[in-house]
Amino acid sequence: MNKTLILFSSVHGQTRKICEFMAQRLIQQGHDVTLAAITEAPALDSFERVLIGASIRHGKHNPAVYDFIRQHQAQLEAKVNGFFSVSLVARKPAKNTPQTNPYMQAFLAKTDWRPQLLQVFGGNLNYQGYGAMDRNIIRFIMWITKGPTDPNTCVEYTDWKKVEAFTDQFATA
Repeated sequence: MNKTLILFSSVHGQTRKICEFMAQRLIQQGHDVTLAAITEAPALDSFERVLIGASIRHGKHNPAVYDFIRQHQAQLEAKVNGFFSVSLVARKPAKNTPQTNPYMQAFLAKTDWRPQLLQVFGGNLNYQGYGAMDRNIIRFIMWITKGPTDPNTCVEYTDWKKVEAFTDQFATA
C-alpha cells in the first residue's frame, strides 16, 4: 500500500475539493491517503508520494506554498511527487496546460523544485461566494479577459476527467 500525502492551498475551496476528489480516487485504488492544508502538513518521512495543489489568488500562489517547498525540497525530490495549480485562467484552452499556463510558468520560475508531474485545472467562479473587494477585482479581470461578469455567475471550470487522468498518472508514477 502506497502512503500518499496530498497537500492543498485553497482560498475559496475549489483546490481542496479537487484534492478531496483525488484522495477518494487514490483510496479506491488502494493508496493510504492523508489530506492536509499545506500550513498543517505532517512530517513527510512516512510518505512515499506527495502531491501539492495550490490555487491562484490575485495572480499568485500563496507564499506558504513556496515556503513549504523551500523547507522540504530535498524530501520532495526523494519521493514520487507532483504539483498542480488551480486558476480561472486555466478555463481557456490556450492556457490549460503546464506549458501554456502563465501561473504555472511563474511558479516554475520562482522555485528550484521540478515536480515529476505537473498539471493545471480550471477553478470555480462564484461571485456570490466572494467578499465585495474580491468580487469586484475578479469581475474586472473577467471583463478584461472576456469572461463572465454577471454578479450572479456561478460556474465550475474544473475538468473532472482531466483531474481523474492526472490522479491516475500520479497513482502509477
